[in-house]
Amino acid sequence: MAGERGPLVTALVGVLSAIGHVGYQPDWTCERCREPWPCPTLRRIPRDQLEPAALIRMMAFLVRGAIRDLRGRVEGPEPPEIVRRFFWFLPLTDDEARAIARRLR
Repeated sequence: MAGERGPLVTALVGVLSAIGHVGYQPDWTCERCREPWPCPTLRRIPRDQLEPAALIRMMAFLVRGAIRDLRGRVEGPEPPEIVRRFFWFLPLTDDEARAIARRLR
């Protein structure tokens, strides 16, 4: 995984690790606040402080695993919900989230 990251993604992962709001497979729960990851604390980072290009690359890499891990759990999120959760910073419609989820299955 580290070999696939660009410098912005690596920096973002470092920042997330430093603040402790990181989620891991298979539960995708924030290790600090125990909320579904990406957690509300992460999502509250002002948009002007985000690097959308880096975030898109990182989340695209992670969301496939999240869909695989979370799909089909009792009362768990559906794949389009997972896509919207991981790409909270993009204005995705329901149809767009469904299309992305279908491509990532």
